[in-house]
Amino acid sequence: MIVVENLTHQYGSRLALSNVSFEVGKGEIFGLLGPNGGGKSTLFRILSTMMSPTAGRAVVAGFDVARDPAGVRRRAGVVFQTQSLDKSLSVEENLRSQGHLHGLSGHVLRERIDRAVKQLGLGDRRNDLVESLSGGLRRRVEIAKALLHRPQVLLMDEASTGLDPAARRDLSNHIESLRSEDGVTILLTTHILEEAGRCDRLVLLHQGKIVAQGSPDELRSRIGGDVVVLKSANTAALTQGIEQRFGLAPKIMDGQVRVEIKNGHRFIAEVVEAFPGAIESVALNKPTLEDVFVHETGVSIE
Repeated sequence: MIVVENLTHQYGSRLALSNVSFEVGKGEIFGLLGPNGGGKSTLFRILSTMMSPTAGRAVVAGFDVARDPAGVRRRAGVVFQTQSLDKSLSVEENLRSQGHLHGLSGHVLRERIDRAVKQLGLGDRRNDLVESLSGGLRRRVEIAKALLHRPQVLLMDEASTGLDPAARRDLSNHIESLRSEDGVTILLTTHILEEAGRCDRLVLLHQGKIVAQGSPDELRSRIGGDVVVLKSANTAALTQGIEQRFGLAPKIMDGQVRVEIKNGHRFIAEVVEAFPGAIESVALNKPTLEDVFVHETGVSIE
């Protein structure tokens, strides 16, 4: 449903995307994970036909985003990070206005609105003013708007930004139902690890390049063991000591020493014994997507 081939984009002399390539299959929930400034927003703008790439190509639902943007817009729904709702109108009035933009009216539009509010759990709020809704409910209205013309693909840019954890889970459940019930292909950008972990597949973007891609489990398996985090008053000395004593390559992140190693529990006993008094606290974790990003780039997503 989405094909991206060697996509490159420059803002003047700044390279925002560099030879990005991936494919998204029908019915997938596909994530673009990375920090702000990593290239996600530029890629999203290209896929949503807001700009053309400097080089390469992108095809959405069979239509080239640069050569036939109108074809893409007829088959893709878009949920932007910034709100596009009129707060002084009700939920239904916002949806009706959106339907008119797509040439919908009469009983067809009424049926589309009925279905959208039912899908997104908005049936009892359709007559409420948008300004009275919570952030999570407003996001659901945004998605309902994007679904009125029955798109094959739904593009979502940081849709859960600003939502509390409960609202994010609720939104993720609704996204999953769109895929399972209607077969909608969903591409979303995010820097939130929990949201990324619910995707079928991901690409990790850093400085405009893909540093890794695969399912969340496949990406986490790249670590190949545990992540041990050591707190010390002298992280530089502890890092050097671990390198010399154990032949490992620890990283200093957020003022702590991080070590990726198999059988982390055994390493903890050995490192505490090797450096008595130098370690203030120890944490043993299974690899996360954040750990994968750090492993590939040396920096944090946040």
